[in-house]
Amino acid sequence: MSITPEVKKILDQYESDSPGVKANLYRILMQGELGGTGKMIILPVDQGFEHGPARSFAPNPEGYDPHYHYQLAIDAGLNAYAAPLGALEAGADTFAGQIPTILKCNSANSWASAQDSAITGSVDDALRLGCAAIGFTIYPGSDDCFGMIEEIRELRAEAASVGIPTVLWSYPRGGNLPKSGELALDVGAYAAHMAALAGAHIIKVKLPSDHIEQEDAKKSYEGMDFSAQSDRVNHVVKSCFNGRRIVVFSGGSKKGADQVFQDARDIRDGGGNGSIIGRNSFQRSREDALEMLAKLVAIYKGEEA
Repeated sequence: MSITPEVKKILDQYESDSPGVKANLYRILMQGELGGTGKMIILPVDQGFEHGPARSFAPNPEGYDPHYHYQLAIDAGLNAYAAPLGALEAGADTFAGQIPTILKCNSANSWASAQDSAITGSVDDALRLGCAAIGFTIYPGSDDCFGMIEEIRELRAEAASVGIPTVLWSYPRGGNLPKSGELALDVGAYAAHMAALAGAHIIKVKLPSDHIEQEDAKKSYEGMDFSAQSDRVNHVVKSCFNGRRIVVFSGGSKKGADQVFQDARDIRDGGGNGSIIGRNSFQRSREDALEMLAKLVAIYKGEEA
């Protein structure tokens, strides 16, 4: 499939990157039902590490098997599948070349009190498995955030040197940031901007509320109306170099299908590049997940109002 104007415009904005990095971004952007549109849906399955197997997969026990997630992403026509090392290795041979994969290179767990993580995958692993990108989570605001940012600087540079782009999950939490501020608009935009400054090729953030948390930021938002979620999405996108970086939004915990669809409409209308949607797909039955993902594709294509 020849490159489309939408994808060429996106790749042209990555001015310092090598042909290898751009080729892997091309793989993701041109894959599946949304291939060539500039929009994407990624299936992330790192929740077993973060929340435990039962909390993640008991609602749909087929999800205990990593092959299930590979096949779901392929059959739904998604752009990529992201998972930690062990999960990708469990299906690497069976599904080689059928779906771009993203190796999640760090992970936390729900028992630790610190907002930190361990490095659980390497660039060499990504190369060995034929991954199209590496992924990494930072927690801006946490007491450990500076170490995490230094870690991703090293991993990103190593990955870029061998033609692999970086997807950065940027989730503000910890430190002096109260729980009530984690989804605040100003905080989310700040976290997304930090990811862009850290060199992320694809930025993953949560959908923000209209709450403004930081006292020092409130004056900057005076007179602005962010009651519409699509306008909040647009503000986050603008914070990522005025839309020069790919920005996708997390689906979060499982919710009703109507809310999932409305979120996608708002991401589309706000100029976001798409969704990275895990629990809202793999915690449903396969039939329901495929139906929901097909409608999300239609929404991002503009075929569904």
